[in-house]
Amino acid sequence: MRHILARRRWSQFRQNKRALFSLIIFTSLFMIALFAPIIANDKPMYVSYKGMPYYPLSEFVTDENLGGTRPTAVDWTDPYIQDQIEKYASVIYPLVPWGPDTIDYAEESPLPAPPSHRHLLGTDDQGRDILARLIYGFRLSILFGLALTFCSTCIGVLVGAVQGYFGGRTDLFIGRLLEIWGSLPQLFVLIIVSSLITPGFFSLLFILLLFSWTALTGVVRAEFLRTRNLDYVKAAKILGVSDWNIMKRHILPNALVATTTYVPFILAGAIVSLSALDFLGLGMPPGTASLGDLIRQGKENLQAPWIGLTAFVSMTVILSLLLFIGEGIRDAFDPHTKGQA
Repeated sequence: MRHILARRRWSQFRQNKRALFSLIIFTSLFMIALFAPIIANDKPMYVSYKGMPYYPLSEFVTDENLGGTRPTAVDWTDPYIQDQIEKYASVIYPLVPWGPDTIDYAEESPLPAPPSHRHLLGTDDQGRDILARLIYGFRLSILFGLALTFCSTCIGVLVGAVQGYFGGRTDLFIGRLLEIWGSLPQLFVLIIVSSLITPGFFSLLFILLLFSWTALTGVVRAEFLRTRNLDYVKAAKILGVSDWNIMKRHILPNALVATTTYVPFILAGAIVSLSALDFLGLGMPPGTASLGDLIRQGKENLQAPWIGLTAFVSMTVILSLLLFIGEGIRDAFDPHTKGQA
């Protein structure tokens, strides 16, 4: 029965062409971003120097390997190394021959440099390629958003399930705690905690998780309150099934139907939260490629409109795709939608 219902919902989702195309585009962009080191990197993917093959992306290549005199890592922007490669080597470069932190010292235009054949989206005020930073920033934002969404969903569903299933004093106590916690000025708390903790992926994940987990608690609580008094749940209690098994096997699948529709919106909110902290300088460590840092670069360099335009378009596309996907999932799970009744 559940398999048939899942197929029906997927068929309903596919009928929403806007949501389906958004899912395809978003998934394609995310899969491309996962291979960011292969797509955008200042290191070649393959070098054959005087018959010796090297794979700089996966192995340590020294200056001596390419005709230099130092046992240190190769500086691929060194003119001497470039000359050696041109004379004695065959090279396969990534599609974007710049890393997120690579500074183009050979750029002749004043920084930030406008878009050109050398840098398709231009550079920032430090000479770093914007396209490379956009690819890495997109990957970071989506991975962070998925991690935050998963963790907040698990905690929110667990708390809401306990609150709704047991009810009574448990429901009252947790409800009052949620009211107190929700009344706190979240932005100021996030700023204070971010300034006290060394910024990083997992520290920011913990900080934002402090408030994001409450988003689904009310929805899950309502579903458990409604379902716990149904006949099949009472029958399971009479047969001696434990409360945990009743919650997990009989009520949780129904509660997940309602929570699934919120996931894309929570993911969009997580991306916006990380971008906001990065924009304020309280997010990822300085120099990390992120969408928030790209927005900040655009604000600080109004004379270079290509930076702000790139940040605006990228954020608009990402959030629009997630919102369209969320709308499609919501309609697919709505029992009143045509084909679901």
